[in-house]
Amino acid sequence: MRKTLIALLFAASLPAIALAMPEGGPCRDGMPGGHGKGAAMMFKDLDLTKEQHREFRKLMGEQMKSRHDITQRYLDKLPAADKKAMEDEIAVARKKNQDAMRALLKPEQQKAFDESLKEMEARRAERTEFEAWKAERDAKKAQ
Repeated sequence: MRKTLIALLFAASLPAIALAMPEGGPCRDGMPGGHGKGAAMMFKDLDLTKEQHREFRKLMGEQMKSRHDITQRYLDKLPAADKKAMEDEIAVARKKNQDAMRALLKPEQQKAFDESLKEMEARRAERTEFEAWKAERDAKKAQ
């Protein structure tokens, strides 16, 4: 049960991270949007036109949103205590992983890494605030 909850929370967090990234975000391996090596290689091997590439990105975004919605439906069924325990465990695991990554870096890289983490946390907080505002707005519209 614990592993399932962790997997669900992890799957639910991925779309939030992707949505927090600005349009055209970091560019890795020649792929705008930071899709990483796997997607870049897939697109490269397919030799897509710009229109096909746009449609692929659109479909991938829809798939990510659909996966998030499904995951959220199951998470919403969990008792509050289980959700909190899962979130706490994931936070501890995230911190442990970040500490391990930071330990591999040189001092000047650690400063950049720390700054990057602060920015990511700020975007996460902004997103949470936005989602709360959106839920409140939707609740008012429903009345």
